Amino acid sequence: MSKDLASKIINLALGEGRNCLSEYEAKRVLASYDLPVTREILVEHKSELKEAVRQIGYPLVIKGCSFEIAHKTEKGLIRADVRNDDEALEAFDEIKKRLGVHNGAVLVQEMVEGRRELVMGLTRDDQFGPCVMFGLGGIFTEILKDVSFRKAPLEERDALEMMREIRGHKIIDSFRGMEAVDAKILARMLITIGRIGLEFEHIREIDLNPVIISRGKPVVVDALIVLG
Repeated sequence: MSKDLASKIINLALGEGRNCLSEYEAKRVLASYDLPVTREILVEHKSELKEAVRQIGYPLVIKGCSFEIAHKTEKGLIRADVRNDDEALEAFDEIKKRLGVHNGAVLVQEMVEGRRELVMGLTRDDQFGPCVMFGLGGIFTEILKDVSFRKAPLEERDALEMMREIRGHKIIDSFRGMEAVDAKILARMLITIGRIGLEFEHIREIDLNPVIISRGKPVVVDALIVLG
């Protein structure tokens, strides 16, 4: 783990008076703690796009990336299933235009395939301190509100209990030809999220949604870290 890198990213944002990290910054914090995140490259200028696309490979997702915009879908800042250079250029131009006056760049990201989506995160409660969250992800997070919480720090048994508490817990089991998810990997992720919350008192919230299950392994596809 590299707490130094995470500290540098967070302190830079705080020094600039920000209350939020960009998706790219948030994932660098997560990756520094060995959490599984998407392969991605931040592109500032169109001249950098071709090399970024070559490194990531098609199909890919192209997103607007700005600490000023927490919810990208509503702003039309996500283009998924981009499969060739023409589509990539078109997506880049469109997203740059939509970013407008916001400080931001374009994120070229691998497209993670998977039919199961989870949410993981953390909220800092005034009474209990950092509390870790696990539940059904994607659009179902707000619709079903099927989540469980534990106060950090977590042990493995706490994390495993959280997974079994949600109503949709069978989503991590073998289901309709999809292999079971390694629950111990999920448990390690939840434990680590709690550790991050304990080590950085300025983190108010972590929202990893969705965490897509791809070939039985979890991958953080989108991430938000709120500071305060």
